[in-house]
Amino acid sequence: MIAESKLDTPFRPLNKQIFENASTRPSLTYGQLTLRKLFKNKLAMIGFTFIVMILIMAIIGPYIARYSYSDQSLLEANQTISKDHWFGTDDLGRDVFARTWFGARISLTIGVVAALIDLVIGVTLGGIAGFTAGRGKQGERIDNVIMRVIEVLSGLPYLLVVILLMVIMKPGIWTIITALTVTGWVGMARLVRGQIMQLRSQEYILASQVLGVSSARIIWRHLIPNTSGIIIVTLTFTVPAAIFSEAFLSFLGLGVQAPIASWGTMTNDALGVIPTGDWWRLFFPGLMISLTMFAFNVFGDGLQDALDPGLSD
Repeated sequence: MIAESKLDTPFRPLNKQIFENASTRPSLTYGQLTLRKLFKNKLAMIGFTFIVMILIMAIIGPYIARYSYSDQSLLEANQTISKDHWFGTDDLGRDVFARTWFGARISLTIGVVAALIDLVIGVTLGGIAGFTAGRGKQGERIDNVIMRVIEVLSGLPYLLVVILLMVIMKPGIWTIITALTVTGWVGMARLVRGQIMQLRSQEYILASQVLGVSSARIIWRHLIPNTSGIIIVTLTFTVPAAIFSEAFLSFLGLGVQAPIASWGTMTNDALGVIPTGDWWRLFFPGLMISLTMFAFNVFGDGLQDALDPGLSD
């Protein structure tokens, strides 16, 4: 009888206040979750702040400087930090503050432009190779041609390519950008090819092919957007690598030519300052190179963690 009475007991509606008072987490999109995780990464935000500050100073720095980056005065050579010369002067009396931020323009322009060219070439060829690999004789032939080109470029000594281009072309900014992009897109192409080969067997890709969607539309409308996360992360690492390469080439005397200043040329000009004690000539361009590479790398690491859906918020 007791069991029957329990079964006959009618259901009671729950109190609505239980749900009204309960704290429910709002649903967030993938982009909102990515930004939320990125903002929680303090080191990545510090890197992003450094990047913004360096970009702002590269724009306004030469204008707020009291002297032009190319003004020379042997009477003011090798002066230490003062109210007139905030970063001191070099051996020709040129203002190091103005040259540092003008050099930031050159170094950042070379790094960003070289990275964007690597992005375009690498994503295009990598996407074509990844989608056509193993799809009939023609597709296999296209993939083989692209991969053989990548293997040949990967085997070329980087410094040898740069020297050859310097002999053929006139030394300058575009020569450095060309030298950086001749082999720089190889890593991006390999990465995109591997990602697309994993995605092309998904159901939505097969459904698009059954519906008669063209291969180009599938690549650019479905496959490339789904690899955008890893592409963006790779791009953030490509920019500091290009900046360091420019500084290295300019340090060897293969970069931009005088009177144009870059961080690499400034460090090259300041090679002999250690015995003389003119430390500021080497300190400030070296600091800018270090801060820029640090900022881009920690921001890239934070962005990689934020774009990874496997990591919890």
